[in-house]
Amino acid sequence: MWTLAAPAFAERADRDKPLTLESDRMTADESKKTATFEGKVVLTQGSLIIRAERIVVRQDSEGFQFGVATGNPATFRYKQDSAGFIDGQAMRIEYDSKGDRVEFFDDARLRRDSGDDIRGDFISYDARLERFTVKSSGNASGTNREGRVRATIVPKKPAPGVSSAPEAGQRN
Repeated sequence: MWTLAAPAFAERADRDKPLTLESDRMTADESKKTATFEGKVVLTQGSLIIRAERIVVRQDSEGFQFGVATGNPATFRYKQDSAGFIDGQAMRIEYDSKGDRVEFFDDARLRRDSGDDIRGDFISYDARLERFTVKSSGNASGTNREGRVRATIVPKKPAPGVSSAPEAGQRN
């Protein structure tokens, strides 16, 4: 298991925006408060965009949404408050607005605009704790990762005009 502290996952304003879904077909069950969307599904909520072959959405009595997206792969794009976009993909993506959590299952990958790239068999992001958890099954799954978690973290560049080392003749 590997964890990485991260900045807030989504723009805070996105949580109050309506959830919009487009698909080729939809089946709704009002008694269970679920809807199943199939065929080139696009889910949008503010800056969140999930594309999949199938998405099942459920709403609880408090109005929180839960979604399961499946595809080959399902894809995910989200704008962070201050750090640009995060793009992800997996065979299954689960979104829990109540728990502020997104989980990626089977051949999971997340990339940031900064160049950071994380891969594993399972990736979970807890926005409340601002923490990623990445796990691997230990078995190679045809992804050339040899059954291991793989991460590329790009160093942050200092702002222009800011030196990371003291100038000659200065004392610390």
